[in-house]
This record gives sequence, C-alpha cells and structure tokens, in this order.
Amino acid sequence: MGYRKLGRTSAQRKAMLRDLTTDLIISERIETTEARAKELRSVVEKMITLGKRGDLHARRQAASYVRHEVANEETGADAVQKLFADIAPRYGERQGGYTRIMKLGPRRGDGAPMVIIELV
Repeated sequence: MGYRKLGRTSAQRKAMLRDLTTDLIISERIETTEARAKELRSVVEKMITLGKRGDLHARRQAASYVRHEVANEETGADAVQKLFADIAPRYGERQGGYTRIMKLGPRRGDGAPMVIIELV
C-alpha cells in the first residue's frame, strides 16, 4: 500500500499534510482524525530529523515544505525557525519517536475516530 490517500488528489493531500505539519510545529499539539494523524506522523518525524541535522541544506529542505507562518508573535519567528531553534534540540538524544497519538473517540458528525497528535 505505502501510504493513505485520505480521499484526496495527490496535490490536495500534499497541501493538507503541509498545513498539518506547520500547525503541529507551531502549536505542538493538534486534534485531527486518526488516519490523518498516522500519515502526519511520518512527515513530522522527517522534519524533526532535518532539524536535528541543522545544516543549511536541511534548513532549506524544511523551508521548502513547511508553510511560512509566524510561530512566535513577540519574536516574529516562523515555523522553520521554531523547528530548528526550539523543537529539534529537545530531541538530541532521542532516536525517532518524536510524536504521540492519543485517541479521543468518534467525531459527532460522522463518527470518524478522532485523536490528538502532539510532540513528546
């Protein structure tokens, strides 16, 4: 299988994963469906690994994927800066497994299983 299609075209799927990745980096925990969270997990882990590498090429690779949204209002830092300055150094000793998925139960409208995905 490889990956979940999430009922979208490839361009829509990529855009959605970019948005969710950026949101997770900025707020460090988001509520979403279980299938989306499980796909998001692999993308976010790769971004944090880029952050741990920390060189210019890794920063540019991350910047080409993550949206340029302001993560910190008072300093004006964007999501990429937060990833490299705050998040990646936290996991210096950790070999993967940077996210946690906690189940919440079904969504009221359609019964889709909801979860919270957060950085450990």
